[in-house]
Amino acid sequence: QVQLVESGGASVQASGSLRLSCAVFGGSIRGNTVYWYRQAPGTQRTWVATITGSGLTHYVDFVKDRFAVSREDAENTVFLQLSNLRPEDTAMYYCQTTFGTAENSRDYWGQGTQVTVSA
Repeated sequence: QVQLVESGGASVQASGSLRLSCAVFGGSIRGNTVYWYRQAPGTQRTWVATITGSGLTHYVDFVKDRFAVSREDAENTVFLQLSNLRPEDTAMYYCQTTFGTAENSRDYWGQGTQVTVSA
């Protein structure tokens, strides 16, 4: 049974930093693309960042130069470094990846970790 577990969320002041972790159990992330999303209260979940199996990264425009995604396959963990945080970054942060074959795949999500940024 695959399970994703996020951690590292906290309450911080604006301009602060946090490092979020996404630990994957029950499956190897080696070669997998992993995504980070976030969801603020009353809004839809939105994509934030991606790291491919080869380590290529992509970010939504409003977090570029402030967030950095990385991976440590030996630890089966993906990280999201949040810097220069703003109140509008307040949200639940989720990681997601897919396991299976092209004919039979399934998306897996973690339970989320809360980031709260005060002015």
